[in-house]
Parts: sequence; C-alpha cells; structure tokens
Amino acid sequence: MGNRLSKIVTRTGDGGTTGLSDGSRIDKDAPRMEAIGTIDELNSHVGHARSLLQDAALTGPLELIQHDLFDLGGGLSLPGATLLSQAHVGRLDTIAEDLNAGLPALKDFILPGGSVSISALHIARGVARRAERRLISMLELEPQEGGFGGAYLNRLSDVLFIMARAAARSEAVPEHLWQSGKSLA
Repeated sequence: MGNRLSKIVTRTGDGGTTGLSDGSRIDKDAPRMEAIGTIDELNSHVGHARSLLQDAALTGPLELIQHDLFDLGGGLSLPGATLLSQAHVGRLDTIAEDLNAGLPALKDFILPGGSVSISALHIARGVARRAERRLISMLELEPQEGGFGGAYLNRLSDVLFIMARAAARSEAVPEHLWQSGKSLA
C-alpha cells in the first residue's frame, strides 16, 4: 500500500464530488457512494459490536467480516470490479450454522436489546439490511457484473442476528420475545 493514505485532507471533495479508484469523480450523493458509505457505516457498527464482546467465537468472525466489508467497498469504488465471491458467502453460511447449532429454536420475534453488546449487534444487523438495499438500488442503475455483494450482505444480516442470540446466551441475558398487542394491554 505504500504511502497511499499519507495525505488525508485533500480538499478535492469540497465541491461535492469524490474520486473513485479508477480516477473518475462522481457526486457524493450518487447511488454508488450511498452504497459505499452505508457499507462503511456498517463496518463501523460491526467494529463497535466487536469491541464490546468478549467471546472469541464472535469477535474472530466479526474481524473477518470487517475485512470483507472493506473489500466490498473497495470493489464498489472500482466500477467493473468483482464484488466478493461465493467463498465469502459460504464462510458466512458456516458461521451461521456453527453459531445457530447451539441455540434453542426460535418461535417468536426477539426484541432487540438485552445488553450493550447485543444491542450493537442488532444495530449492525439493521444497517446491513440498509446496505443491502443501497447496493441493490445502485446495481439497478449501474450494473456491476460478477460477485456476490448482495448475497453477502443478505447473509450478513442473518449472521448478525444469530450472533446477537449467541451473545445473549454467552452473557446469560434472557431474550425478550415480542408479544403482539402487548402495548395496548
């Protein structure tokens, strides 16, 4: 990487545009930048959740996920680049299966919360869903062939939900189940 990031303040974006990896410039609110920015926000939420957790069965995969999210954002910054691979999605499938194997069957929706770390995972899950929507919107306008970015983000939100459940079990925090109409009782 060398000194690629040696100058952080460039002032080149002051006019409302930003540079892509191919040297082109686009508006900061373009669908591509909305997707990149939301994936960056997601990565920050994943990092926050990781910093709150103590369980290596969760923190290790979360670090790998952060690397994947940088790869996805980098792929989006280079029109035409491949957006992750089937192997990335497969790794998430394995994480989900491994973590879910130790959890009781779910019969009702779970209210997000329980502890700071569990809440952080649920927030990351919600942002993953938004990142998926932003990526789909961008790809409808600017198709980028190849890759599994959408599938990855879809699977990631599932993994983050399962991680929140695993964290609740690890922290011995009860899951609060949604009860239809309870707020009217």
